[in-house]
Amino acid sequence: MKEWLRQIPPVHEIQRHPQILNVEEELGVSREKVTSWIKETLDQIRADLLRNQLTIDRATDFMDYVVQRVYEKSQDWKQYSLTEVINATGTILHTNLGRARLSDEAIQHVVEVAQNYSNLEYKILEGKRGSRHNIVEELIKEVTGAEAALVVNNNASAVYLTLRGLAKGKEVIVSRGELVEIGGSFRVSSIMEESDATLVEVGTTNKTHDYDYKSAINEDTAMIMKVHTSNFKVVGFTESVDKDILVPLANKHNITYYEDLGSGALIDYGESGIGDEPVVKEVLDKGAHLVSFSGDKLLGGPQAGIIAGKKHLIDHLKKHQLARVLRVDKMTLAALESTLKAYAKGTKSALHSIPTTRDIVKNVSEIKAQIMSFLERAEGLSLFSFQVQSSFSTIGGGTMPNEQLETYGVTVNCYKMTPSQLERQLRKLSTPVIGRFLNDQVFFDFRTLTPRDIDCLYNQLLELNQKLEVM
Repeated sequence: MKEWLRQIPPVHEIQRHPQILNVEEELGVSREKVTSWIKETLDQIRADLLRNQLTIDRATDFMDYVVQRVYEKSQDWKQYSLTEVINATGTILHTNLGRARLSDEAIQHVVEVAQNYSNLEYKILEGKRGSRHNIVEELIKEVTGAEAALVVNNNASAVYLTLRGLAKGKEVIVSRGELVEIGGSFRVSSIMEESDATLVEVGTTNKTHDYDYKSAINEDTAMIMKVHTSNFKVVGFTESVDKDILVPLANKHNITYYEDLGSGALIDYGESGIGDEPVVKEVLDKGAHLVSFSGDKLLGGPQAGIIAGKKHLIDHLKKHQLARVLRVDKMTLAALESTLKAYAKGTKSALHSIPTTRDIVKNVSEIKAQIMSFLERAEGLSLFSFQVQSSFSTIGGGTMPNEQLETYGVTVNCYKMTPSQLERQLRKLSTPVIGRFLNDQVFFDFRTLTPRDIDCLYNQLLELNQKLEVM
């Protein structure tokens, strides 16, 4: 160990090594950056040697070994932390994998806005300062029927702003059966506390009646809030109070009726036999004063929180200081604008151009055709075999949890690895492939794979096949 410690080359010698000089040129980084990699590498080598955790072949040139370690560190740095993956899980709105994919039109609009200056806060015709709130408001009004709308950075922010802006220091009535917790330990009760609104729980977990709401209303009540329980279902001996009763009750007492819809469907998936998710426009048509929902769930757009409803309430929220704190940037607005335009064109346009809606209603015959095309190409993958299997996909993102979409995919067998080893190797590819297990085998669900994904999947398997052939 001491012998190897004495052989550690000084920093300046490593700096002059041709491979290290090439790293500077290849990555376009400064000498200082490369030097930091060298020092970090040498510190790690010393620590490994002192802990007897490093074994070096006697025939190995120590300088070459150190240079190789520095080079590997530079290549790790070159890779982005946020990277593309192939989602072969069948979960359409996979929160861990970024939820909704954007449409081609939305991506192009983001690129155009990001590459150039834009009228983000400028009225071109008047030559005056404008407001970013106006960029998508008319589109939201068009597709939801709302009087006005406001966009913030996610739906949790939308809930918080609504409660803080309209019910601070006042009481908000919520059914106990709707005090949900969603991903990341976001609880309605906790966000209520943070907003300085007082939560008034009514009813029980499984049953809430109209008289529960009526008896809870007093002079301190600011709002009746209904939370759509999109990520779970209470079944059996249950009862809840519909907006048909709550809206007139709120109007009678001059308080706000607010629904947090969460997923935010703009089309009726029930017409395709999928779930019973409330449609935003229908909720507003039935008299809800305000609704809020996500941009990157059933809407199929970027992460955003949308608040829509009565103009006087929206105008009040726009003037709140938090509206600036929670506002979205130009790229989010560009993606959202393009996504909303697809809905404004009609349901057919949304189902055709928005990946989320397209994948949800994707026909099994189309999925089978994609599999057959893939299997024809995959015949040359000598170390793999595939078996077509039927299964069920999920929508994900806390949306319609009971809905199972009929799907097809392939189980994958590798002759040189166990299923667990294969699953790990797939995640380590240059474009990671994320599948799931079905009957203890790796399974690729083709519902969430586009033609481009399938091409990439084949190329990644080919890369792995070639590596395994020489092992």
